[in-house]
Formats: sequence, structure tokens, C-alpha cells
Amino acid sequence: MSLRRLFNPESIAVIGASRHPEKIGHIILKNLVDYGFKGKLYPVNPEAGEILGLKAYKSVLEIEDEVDVAIITVPADKVLQVAEECGRKGVKFLVVITSGFSEAGNEEGERRLVEIARRYGMRVLGPNIFGYAYTPNRINATFGPKEIAPGGISFLTQSGALGIALMGWTLMEELGMAALVSLGNMSDLDIVEISKYLADDENTKVITIYLEGLKPGSGKVFIEEMKKVIMKKPVILIKAGKSARGSVAVASHTGSLAGSGKVYEAAFKQAGILEAETIEEMFDWARAFSLLDLPRGDRTIILTNGGGVGVLATDAAEFHSVHLVDPSSTLKEKLKKTMPWFGSARNPVDLTGGAVADNYVQALEILENSDEVDNIIVLYCRTAVLDPVDLAKRLIEARKTMTKPLIAGFVGGEDVAKAIKLMNKNGIPAYPSPERAVGSLAAMLKYKKFKERLASAS
Repeated sequence: MSLRRLFNPESIAVIGASRHPEKIGHIILKNLVDYGFKGKLYPVNPEAGEILGLKAYKSVLEIEDEVDVAIITVPADKVLQVAEECGRKGVKFLVVITSGFSEAGNEEGERRLVEIARRYGMRVLGPNIFGYAYTPNRINATFGPKEIAPGGISFLTQSGALGIALMGWTLMEELGMAALVSLGNMSDLDIVEISKYLADDENTKVITIYLEGLKPGSGKVFIEEMKKVIMKKPVILIKAGKSARGSVAVASHTGSLAGSGKVYEAAFKQAGILEAETIEEMFDWARAFSLLDLPRGDRTIILTNGGGVGVLATDAAEFHSVHLVDPSSTLKEKLKKTMPWFGSARNPVDLTGGAVADNYVQALEILENSDEVDNIIVLYCRTAVLDPVDLAKRLIEARKTMTKPLIAGFVGGEDVAKAIKLMNKNGIPAYPSPERAVGSLAAMLKYKKFKERLASAS
């Protein structure tokens, strides 16, 4: 069955919807209402006549219309009965929030849940999840924060608590999301199947994954199927449970097989997945993929007003194997006109601490029009002569006519943080350090090379 109706439902029933604001069933229903879901919503609660102004039903079987998705929040001992009723109703997808299945040793209950779903042709997301969201259709079927900034990043997570925390964090960090999917125990729908759907989703630019482990025996299928995803969309993954103690924690959390970190690392490389070491790094890279087109080449130039940050960026480029191009004498002469006599037209191009916005914009225009350059990294250190927000506004304006990837690394205090937010809101991936800017471009270049190798091998 296609997953289209999961992400594009015409109707959603919340089974276990509550009148009490602190209950999960109430929060999910309220998020759907407040976030602006345009389809039909059906609260199901045998003891309520109305919830949040919506008519409530004693059972999903009493709903007159078709139901595409059922969000199930009832206690674990009631889930199988509810699943049976959903099957008889003709529900297409069960989103089982409820915990108390394989992660708690109840493998039999989880097996029976999937058995019921298959008998009626339903699919199961979960159990043991916090829900899912799809911003293009204003779906927030989670018990996390109401607001989710729309954008091009889709995030799949095996950790509910982490997913909820990152909902607020991504909003604060100006990271726009397309889909947010809590995977939990992956009794039926798993990372591969959801990734394959999102690979064809026009609103998803990059797929990010928090993974604790895969089911035993699924490694080979994972590699082969994810290669197909990689040919369409970049995938960035962070693997938890690499340490000995961490793998034990994973087993008690989602019932997944953590396995050897080295085995997983090899599998990710074989599939073409970009493995990040931290949450911050994963979303740094995702930001770049979501805002920029893939680079046409690897020839990169660093433009800066500070020698120190230029050196740090150079070190990072060498560490990440980012090719810093040596400008020709012709290009150097053009760049010399944008800086004082003591500036440097080498790479990094140092406009010096006296640089104003015009210097940056003039140099950017030269680099944009040069056949020697594919990518531009703009660095800025806070100085008294150049307000960072003013520079950000000029860069945003210049970016409108540029075709080459432009990534920024700004270093400073509160006003620099404002400038970074402004750029991230307006299509320029911006970071508070030169190393993070370089690392994000490096991820894009690494993906580009792997995709080219896969294409040539096929």
C-alpha cells in the first residue's frame, strides 16, 4: 500500500481523545486543530459528546464517513480491540502512540497487532511513538509543541522524547521541517519504507534519521533499498548505541538490535548514507541541503574579513577534503580591487578587518562570475566598522541573483546571532563558526561524489 494517505489524509480519527488538557489524546487532537489540519477530525471517546468543539464518537465504527488514519492513544490492553474495530471500519493507517509492547517485553501483543492490521490491509506506524507531522498539509499529530516551521528537512526518529525536544529546537534554530516521523518499535512501517516514500516527496529536500538499531537480519535489505533512496535524496543519520553500555540501553528502549558500531558504519558507507557524530552536526548538514542546490563542482573559495577564521576554515577544509582552489593571477587582480593594498587575494581571500558590506558584495559578484569557482564560503568576525545584520541583508540581496552555493560562518555575539537567524530564514545556510560552515559544504560534496559513483556503477 502506498503511504500517500498517511501523509495526505482526508480524515483522521483520534481514538482515546480526551477532554482533559493534560492527557495525550487531548494534546494530539488540539495540535491537529490548532496547527490547521484541513481534513475531517473525529475524536473517539465513549464518555464524551464533544471535545474541542468537535462531535465525539463512542467507537470508530460509529463514524459515518471513511477514516484514512487512526491515531490510537488508548492503554495497551485496549489497543488490539481498537485495531480490530479500525480494520472493520476500513481504516488505512494505524498510528499507535501507546507504549507497552516489544520495548517492554510484550512481543506477543505487538505480533498480534501487526497480524490484525495485515488481515484488514492496514499499515501500522509504531507502537511506542509520539506521533507524526507533515507540514505541507498542516498535520501535527504529535503530543509535542504545536508550532513546526515548514521547510525541506524530514526527520525520522526512534526516540520519542528526543523527537519532541527537537521539535522546539528546530523551531528556535530556524530549521524548516517537511515531515517528522516517530518510528518507535517499527513493528510494521520502518525507516526504509518511509524513506522511500519521502525520496519521492517534492517537499522533502533531505532525510535525517536518529537510529538506535535495525531488526535482526534486515541489514542487507537496508543497504540495497537505501541506495535507491540516496539516488533521489541525501540521507543523514546519527547512530545511537555504539558503545557497549549504549547498546544495552537501546535494547531496553525500543527493542532494537544495536549491534556493532563498526558494522553499522560500514553499512552506512556502502549505502551512501552520511553519518553524523552529533545532533548538531546532522542538522547543520541538513540545513545546507535544504536551502541549496547540489554543488556543480568542488572548487571552493573562502571570503573573510579575519585572517584567524580564514585559517580555521582552511584547516577544516583540509580535514574534510574540501578543495580550496588557487585563484589565477587574473582572478586575483580582480579581487585586489575589492580590498586595501594589504589584503590578500589568495584563498582564503582576506578583505581585512576594515571591510564593509560593499567589499563583500563586490568580491561575491566577481566570484559568482568566475569560471574558476564552484562554491563560496563567506566568513565574518564582528568588527566596529561593519554591522553583522547589515551585512546579512546585503548577502541575502546578492544571493537572489547567484547560482553558486553560498554558505556563511559568522563569529560574534548577540547581533551576530540575529544575522545568522536572518540568513537562515532567507535561503543562506549560516553557522556560528567557520568549521561548521565548511563541514556542511563538505557533506554536500561527499554526497555528490557518492551519487555520481552509484550512477556510473549502475
